[in-house]
Amino acid sequence: MGGVKVRGYSRDRFRPKPELKSFDLTDFFQKEITIFQTRFNDKLKETFYLELSTLLKAGLDIKSALDLIESEQSKAGIKSIFSSMKEALINGSPFWECLRSSNQFTPYEYFSVQIGEETGKMAIVLEQLYVFFHNKLKQRRQLVNAISYPVIILITSLGAVIFMLLFIVPMFQDVFKRFGGQLPLLTKMIISIALFVKSNFWLFSLFATFLIGFLYYFRKNLAFRKVVAIILAKTPVVGKIAYSLQLARFCSSMELLIGSKVSMVRSIDLINHMVTFYPIQSTLPSITSGLMNGKTLHASMTDFKVYSAKMIAMVRVGEEVNKLETFFSKLAEQFRTEAEHQTSLLNTFLEPAMIIFLGFVVGFILLAMYLPMFELSTSIGG
Repeated sequence: MGGVKVRGYSRDRFRPKPELKSFDLTDFFQKEITIFQTRFNDKLKETFYLELSTLLKAGLDIKSALDLIESEQSKAGIKSIFSSMKEALINGSPFWECLRSSNQFTPYEYFSVQIGEETGKMAIVLEQLYVFFHNKLKQRRQLVNAISYPVIILITSLGAVIFMLLFIVPMFQDVFKRFGGQLPLLTKMIISIALFVKSNFWLFSLFATFLIGFLYYFRKNLAFRKVVAIILAKTPVVGKIAYSLQLARFCSSMELLIGSKVSMVRSIDLINHMVTFYPIQSTLPSITSGLMNGKTLHASMTDFKVYSAKMIAMVRVGEEVNKLETFFSKLAEQFRTEAEHQTSLLNTFLEPAMIIFLGFVVGFILLAMYLPMFELSTSIGG
């Protein structure tokens, strides 16, 4: 198979579509496999799909396009992935099978590529995959931007308070001992807190490390994800950002799969194995069941609060005019815009709030430390 032309694929060269039951469930989780300490991550996939779609549109065959992309790689692990895919191509495997056998791509990706090969629209499907990963990375950056600033401010505030309690307050305590006398209640309270923190600092550090490890270990646990979803739903602004980003990702996935002519039931089933956001994931089996029983998509979605009335209404119109792909594209854009707006609001209001909080705490501690000195100077002056 020296030169596999994009339009030279024929249906009889493809193997029958495998049933979803024949796959190991672990294959359906979207993950990034490590090879030689190199991760074929979402950023690499974004670049890969963009370059491959561009080269195919320029008239190159798949093997030549992979040769060019491989030559740009500097890491041995990534090069080995391309080498294995090219070898599978030469041995007569269709491209979607090459992606699947590499263990680097999700069913969402290689099934979409399969449809693209069978319909002769692979360049278009690859471009849609690029757009999907581009939006996914953009959404991830939005979420990081929304969370990172508050976390940095919070850590800085805690660091400043702990530093004062561990080092500044003990210095004042030594001074107070020399003067003797009765300390104000506020000063006694701050000194007691400082002594408690200092004597149990390593215990606090050990507990924080254990808590981080616990959260990381159970992050995929069903009960844990339920709790996180409940907390997010009740968290102002941050919860709305998280929900908007996840719904945007869901709509982008539906846009790509429907645009690739994947059946509705199969699309929902594929997304079900990739979505990790519990409020959405928990609805998908019921939606699939409803579709198989003859219900429309919008009717299957009405039972779940995670889908707004506006979203369901747009899906209904999309079904009626047979343009679901377009309406899911519009919905994805709306949710992304909403997330961006909420992120800007969060940063706008959180910055002064955190600064005020930090100033209040630091001022409270300093007041408690200087209060005995004020009283002493007043008594001396009197």
